[in-house]
Amino acid sequence: MNNADFWTSIRTIIAGGFRSEGLLKLEDYAAEFISGRLVYQRFSPHEQHGCAAGGATNVIASLLAGAEVGTDSTYSPTLSEFQRERQRGAKQEAVIEQWARTVGVWTERVDDELPRILGEEIAEGGEAKVYDHGATLIKSIGLDYFIQPIFALDRIALHNTYFPETHLTVLGFGRDSRGEFKIIAEQPYIEGVPVDDTEISDYMRQMGFELRNARNWTYATPDIYLSDMHDENVIRSSKTRTIFVIDCDIRINTPELRQGGTRILTTNVVFL
Repeated sequence: MNNADFWTSIRTIIAGGFRSEGLLKLEDYAAEFISGRLVYQRFSPHEQHGCAAGGATNVIASLLAGAEVGTDSTYSPTLSEFQRERQRGAKQEAVIEQWARTVGVWTERVDDELPRILGEEIAEGGEAKVYDHGATLIKSIGLDYFIQPIFALDRIALHNTYFPETHLTVLGFGRDSRGEFKIIAEQPYIEGVPVDDTEISDYMRQMGFELRNARNWTYATPDIYLSDMHDENVIRSSKTRTIFVIDCDIRINTPELRQGGTRILTTNVVFL
């Protein structure tokens, strides 16, 4: 199967309304992705492993979002780039929602249901609410920073790649009471204390990242853009003194981000 055949297959499954045979095929594709037989060239091999570490739900949603990136031929030439991005995002949301409802990983009114199941939220950031689940945390992650689900799903793959000790596993999807799309993910709970900016900078330099903007805690390599690396998102374990990144804004560093990035986004796949 070549790249064109693969995406035609995915779009046929979507157009067919996720019937049972289509769902089985999606599961097969996810298994091939996780085993490495399906190579998703959007990611490096290490990053593809990070996507797989997010679970089959994460992999399938990433592929469904990739199928809806498409071309701009269906959009009016009068739309602004932001409007086009919103429309791309809405199409990706709709497809993921249809699939998630079909397979039972969709939650209505996430902001009501998660507190009912887990108890009160324990933290809230710019685009996520966090709930205590014992040895793990449950996060309801919005698209505020990303607009398109594909970029939020990229973030999970990249977080798992660079910070595997605090990896995110995607449990499902939903919408809150305002109708905003959410990714529901689980993350290990680590007890720790905040790390100051100097320690964070030293830690990132050891990982090969260059400080690009101290005001918004932004670091980068030619491959990866990383920001929001402040003392609420980076902790030192109370037990081992190891530094852990529990949250950050991490993206594939493309030239459009103007942070010295060299990566070009693609959804090409190759079967080995």
